[in-house]
Amino acid sequence: MSSTDRLTLITRALRESERLSVTELAALTGASEMTVRRDLEHLAEQGVLERYRGGARSLVLRGEGPPFGLRVREGLDVKERIAAEVAGQIADGESVLIDSGTTCLEVAKALRDRPLTALPLSLHAANVLAGAPTLKLLLPGGEPRPGELAMTGPLAEASLAALRFDTAVIGCCGLTPGDGLTAYDLADAAVKRAAMASARRVIAVADAAKLSRTALAFVAAATALDVVVTDTAAPDEAVDALTAAGVVVRRV
Repeated sequence: MSSTDRLTLITRALRESERLSVTELAALTGASEMTVRRDLEHLAEQGVLERYRGGARSLVLRGEGPPFGLRVREGLDVKERIAAEVAGQIADGESVLIDSGTTCLEVAKALRDRPLTALPLSLHAANVLAGAPTLKLLLPGGEPRPGELAMTGPLAEASLAALRFDTAVIGCCGLTPGDGLTAYDLADAAVKRAAMASARRVIAVADAAKLSRTALAFVAAATALDVVVTDTAAPDEAVDALTAAGVVVRRV
């Protein structure tokens, strides 16, 4: 089992059981107790859990998403394929809004050397785009959310209301035909709605797992999306329902 898979398994197990011992986690992962202790220290630094003598307890509630530091390493090959497909749909010279989140971070990397105007909604993506030779970088106002460094709040929403983009690339925590596009954080959902309202075309990026998931905060109906880029594991039922709603779905 890779380090990333092991960290994901430990995080999931603690979210479900709330508290587990090092011995229990070692048996679950097949790793040594020394390795598990190192994993727990790493996750504690990310704010995922709290250590106690002999074990750990989760700090991530069941209704919350995993923290950015853990998600950024998950399914990287899928995120890179999705980002490459999105980059291929954007023409040189476009103005592009790039949402926060780990998949959108890969989109920012894929667009860095293009002649575009880009406004990223996270400081992680802004750092990737800063100094790009042919790209014009715009920055929104707002308050960066800890860990995610996503820009939120009235200043971010006002920044978006004053601009019009050719394309908005939007991430999500869940996307189903019935519940639409959803997010875990209410403030993040508000910024996503403002981002979508400011763009002529909306491309949503979502790995296959998100097509069967609904998070707390409603962002928009599926019909508000023009394109969804996902991976080949996306279930046919969800893809067919999105297509029937008028959304173009690309599986990569």
